[in-house]
Amino acid sequence: MVERLVPDALWELFQRVVPAAPVRARGGGRRRYGDRQVLAAIVFVATTGCTWRQLPQGFGPSGPTAHRRFTERSRARVWGKLHRLVLDELGSRGALDWSRCATDSVNMRDERGDLTGPNPVDRGKKGSKIHLITERTGLPLSIGISAANTHDSQGLELVRGILPSVRSRRGPRRRRPAKLHEDKGYDYDHLGKWLRLRNIVPRLARRGIESSQELGRHRWTVERTVAWLSGCRRLHSRYQREAEHFLAFAGIAATLICFRRLGD
Repeated sequence: MVERLVPDALWELFQRVVPAAPVRARGGGRRRYGDRQVLAAIVFVATTGCTWRQLPQGFGPSGPTAHRRFTERSRARVWGKLHRLVLDELGSRGALDWSRCATDSVNMRDERGDLTGPNPVDRGKKGSKIHLITERTGLPLSIGISAANTHDSQGLELVRGILPSVRSRRGPRRRRPAKLHEDKGYDYDHLGKWLRLRNIVPRLARRGIESSQELGRHRWTVERTVAWLSGCRRLHSRYQREAEHFLAFAGIAATLICFRRLGD
C-alpha cells in the first residue's frame, strides 16, 4: 500500500524537499519510522478523510506519530515546495498551458479555527473558503484559504500573490497567464486595472450585461478541478483549528492532482 500511495517518482521529489531527520547527540531512543511510510499515512488520511487515530496499523507509524510529522512538515512548508516541484516537472515537459487560466472558490463549513467567518450562502454559519487558480487544462497552480465571508475579488489577489514561478520548456520561468477567466464575482474596475498592470488580460462576465454561462467553455476546467479537490475527503469539512494545516491538506490534494498528469 505504501508503494501505491507514494510511487517512486513522487518519493524522489519528496526527498528533495523534506528536511533531514534529527540526529540524537547520544544516540539511543526508539527507531524512527521512514519518511515514505509516514508520507503514505498522511496521503491516506487526506484522501479517505479518516481521523489520525483511525489510521490502519499496516502503515507502521501510529496516528499520533503521523500527525506530529504532518505538523512538522506543514511548518516547514514542505507541501507547497512539493507542489512547486511537480509543477516544475510538468512545465519542463511543456505540459502546462499558460494561455488561459481560470479562478474560482469553494466554501467549506467550519465551526472553529483560524480564518473562519459567516458564510453568506449557508445561513451565516461559520466556514472557510478555498481559492484557486488553474491553468488551461485544469491543473491547480495556486491555492489559498480565507474566511467564508471574504469576497472573491480579494481571494484572487491572495492566490495571485502566492502564484509560484514555474519552469518552462523553453525560456525563463513563468508565473503570469496571458488571460484569466472569471465569473461575475470578479467584475470590479480595480481588479481589472490590477490585472492589466501585470499584463494579464481579464476575461469575465460583466454584471448586468453578459451571462456568466458564456464563459463556461473556458471555465469548466476550474469547476472540474473543484470536483477533483473534493476527492480529498479531508477537505469536505474543516476539522483543523490551524488554518496552516487545512491549507496543507489542500496543497497535498493539488500535488496529487498534478502528479497524476505527470504520470500520464
